[in-house]
Amino acid sequence: MTDPGVLVLAATPIGDPRDAAPRLADELATADVIAAEDTRRLRRLCQALDVSPRGSVVSYHEHNEASRTADLVERLREGARVLVVTDAGMPSVSDPGYRLVSAAIGIDARVTCVPGPSAVLMALAVSGLPVDRFCFEGFLPRKPGERARALVALADEHRTMVFFEAPHRVAKTLAAMEEAFGGDRRAAVCRELTKTYEEVRRGSLVELVAWASDDPRGEITLVVAGADAQVSDVESQLAGIRDRVAAGERLKDVCADVASATGLSKKALYDAVLAASR
Repeated sequence: MTDPGVLVLAATPIGDPRDAAPRLADELATADVIAAEDTRRLRRLCQALDVSPRGSVVSYHEHNEASRTADLVERLREGARVLVVTDAGMPSVSDPGYRLVSAAIGIDARVTCVPGPSAVLMALAVSGLPVDRFCFEGFLPRKPGERARALVALADEHRTMVFFEAPHRVAKTLAAMEEAFGGDRRAAVCRELTKTYEEVRRGSLVELVAWASDDPRGEITLVVAGADAQVSDVESQLAGIRDRVAAGERLKDVCADVASATGLSKKALYDAVLAASR
């Protein structure tokens, strides 16, 4: 029985083809099957890298992902090396790939990747906003009501947030963010990263809404600061902690739970409860 093949997810340049990892050229040249989001863009990339694929090339995009996955899994069963590339960045990150990864794991095929350019990480790095903790939210809903509800749900998110957005919706999205997060919230609009007209606009949401009225063009990544952590006084938590302990919970567990929710020191909470009990 033939062992399953290998699924390779390969990051492609988000703008400048010189950012391609050297391994990308090797994988393109040697893969048995290349599943490309856009076969025309793949051809241009191969030309830029001076690569001639030896394997078969098939389209693999959001409209045929469900049906094409079965064919690719069958090739993996046969022992093929299947390479997945999207138009830019890493497959499966707001692009086709996740369904195939899940299916490949299901047949015990090896899944690996060729690391490379990432609009998410580059935008974070140049935004000037905190990067120690962040979350990626992808594309927001297109309908105004659904978009507003999604943003309201993120209003208290403390981590820096990263979004993708189409250029013709940037102004409306920033306005919706201003409504949900407040005009003082810091943000950055990263446009055309690594390309000739790369631009990063930093400022408050109210400032960026005014800037976006000129209808920016190109590939857009939005980075938005998280909400300020609510500073909670240790003393204000004591009554609630004592009530939970009286109800049967362990003091140590309650203090850990409250510390996680408020950002306060677990030791400070524990010591305060003991001191108040003396």
